[in-house]
Amino acid sequence: MSHNLVCLRCGASLATLSLPLSRRDQCPECSADLHVCKMCVYFDKSVPRQCREDGADDVSDKDRPNFCDWFKPSDKAFEAGSNVEAEAAKDALAALFGDDD
Repeated sequence: MSHNLVCLRCGASLATLSLPLSRRDQCPECSADLHVCKMCVYFDKSVPRQCREDGADDVSDKDRPNFCDWFKPSDKAFEAGSNVEAEAAKDALAALFGDDD
């Protein structure tokens, strides 16, 4: 079954991964954990506990893999430009200390 999921951190396609995502699945490009709250359709920063599923257990670290039975991966988790600040910081460090790549 085909899907349009992308990594929430780097935006790389996750089409090679089968669903449902395992707790151990990681992005093939950046190794980000994928079975995390921020990758779930129920994740919502504007509600208490940042989860719209009332039956889900509270998870304190939304970026760490968890055992939530309500987890459903969202194809809208990646926010283009959300890591612009991180890239700018990396560029500034590279300019200060030299680029070792």
